[in-house]
Amino acid sequence: MLNTPPGYDPAGYAERYGTGLPNALPVPSVRASLGARFVAYLLDILFILGFTALLTLAITVLGVLTFGLGWTLFAILPASGILYSAVTVGGAAQSTWGMRMMGLRVVSPASGLRVDFITAAIHALLFYVAISTFLLWFVDILFGLMRSDRRLGHDVLVGLAVVRV
Repeated sequence: MLNTPPGYDPAGYAERYGTGLPNALPVPSVRASLGARFVAYLLDILFILGFTALLTLAITVLGVLTFGLGWTLFAILPASGILYSAVTVGGAAQSTWGMRMMGLRVVSPASGLRVDFITAAIHALLFYVAISTFLLWFVDILFGLMRSDRRLGHDVLVGLAVVRV
């Protein structure tokens, strides 16, 4: 860097002045391990089960109150995992509850910024499509094992990275 004043520290600027911007660490240096992602997914299965149970109860009560009309909302139950991921990953914490417990978050690798709701939903949809068949799941995992940054196939397609906090 040319013509920088003495004592200039670009990496600590955001932290020192409270700008809220992420630290200037490249994504590969803080990448998440595939093992931590797997354990986070196992935890998320439990949270999705609870979320689906609460959603089922709410739709049932709404259906009784609307004389059966609200029961048409049962059609959204298969997408409860995608909805859970979109709301949590697209939220302020940038991670599902299982990811939070494992110390992971989802970021855009270029900027390190938050993921919006739609991108998080597409990321979750591609994950569930990949996990639905053994061949796609195997290719997705193999893709992550072959890359140095451990990004899986659906991460690369959407342009996201899962990193350690």
